Amino acid sequence: MADSALIGVIGGSGVYDIQGLENAREVEIQTPYGQPSDKLLLGDYQGVPLAFVPRHGKGHRYTPTEVPYRANIHAFRQLGVQRILSISAVGSLQEAFAPGDFVLVDQFIDRTVRRQSTFFGNGMVAHVPLADPICQNMRQEVLQAAEGLEIKVHLGGTYLCIEGPQFSTVAESELYRSWNCQVIGMTNATEAKLVREAGMSFCTIAMVTDYDCWHPDHDDVTVEQIIAVARSNAERVRELVRLAIPRVAALGPSPWRKVLQGAVMTAAQRIPEDTRRATAVFFQED
Repeated sequence: MADSALIGVIGGSGVYDIQGLENAREVEIQTPYGQPSDKLLLGDYQGVPLAFVPRHGKGHRYTPTEVPYRANIHAFRQLGVQRILSISAVGSLQEAFAPGDFVLVDQFIDRTVRRQSTFFGNGMVAHVPLADPICQNMRQEVLQAAEGLEIKVHLGGTYLCIEGPQFSTVAESELYRSWNCQVIGMTNATEAKLVREAGMSFCTIAMVTDYDCWHPDHDDVTVEQIIAVARSNAERVRELVRLAIPRVAALGPSPWRKVLQGAVMTAAQRIPEDTRRATAVFFQED
């Protein structure tokens, strides 16, 4: 039987694996967009077929710009994944969102400039809706799963996505605060766009590691600080994911599975064969 999964999990800084998988196995998946960040880990998680990939690769080898986002998302769709949980370390832009808190964001502002954030181009044009990039049903199930855990969870917030790998200047941080953004990171807006084009549902679990550089009572953010808080959050987020996965799986197929129907603007006879092959999986019936 071919490898398959219902739920995909993307591990962020400090979360490079997922524990508790039955029939666990690593698989290499080829995509038209190169190799994913690492081998995908497949298995059954409380009876739910699941696929996991560490965003930055084992050992944290890829900068936020270098992450092979398209390969990761294409690989998930090849496996039949319907819904993706993305774990991400973020900085806080607001006092109430303290280090150690979790945030279930609902919006993104994308300030990246040097990465590929679409599967289209190369002779094929498609436009998909992205007004609400996060699946609200998934978000509610994750929130319910957090009840009873020793985690402070904020429901809602805007994630400001910067290119990196440098952290923000104070002027930039204050600008983003003036936009009423709650958290800042370097990866999730790109993933949200690609997941939508690929016909899957998306939810971010953002783990606050620091106050960025705007906070007058805190030192400038450092890698050491981020890693320390991310490691302390790692076990808590694993427990949250463990409880959330059966609830998310029970939601069933993604309502975005056929998002590309009517989204392609290019006349079929004008689409280059290489582009048609690269995107074919997104048009397949499950």
